[in-house]
Amino acid sequence: MTIKEAQDEVIEEFSDFTDWMDKYQMLIDLGNDLEVLDEKYKNDTNLIDGCQSRVWVQCDYEDGKLVFTADSDALIVKGIIALLIQVLSGHTPTEILDADLYFIDKIGLRDHLSPTRSNGLLAMIKQIKAYALAYKAKEEA
Repeated sequence: MTIKEAQDEVIEEFSDFTDWMDKYQMLIDLGNDLEVLDEKYKNDTNLIDGCQSRVWVQCDYEDGKLVFTADSDALIVKGIIALLIQVLSGHTPTEILDADLYFIDKIGLRDHLSPTRSNGLLAMIKQIKAYALAYKAKEEA
């Protein structure tokens, strides 16, 4: 599945709900379904700067693709990182760097986050793209 297809799938899933309480519940459910992050990855190296909550993102390079696992101590934030993983994990560094993450605005997420959570979302995206940039540089070296 391409990043675009994954985003369209997320948009479709969220379009089933008109009430933001239901959408928040869906985010919480996505976070609860997230693969458990091994405790050894919950370290300062994987901790995302700029998030009010604690969020850890682990990136592994497997067969030319980046595979992300993550965790957070906040339920909605965990759901947000789960969404990002659903869309971006399993793609090449170039695909991730070139991705236009339009689903965030299409589902109305950015409009329904507090300023601190919105900053955290941007920090998560920035960290994922930083991993992609680093692995792309390794590929080209």
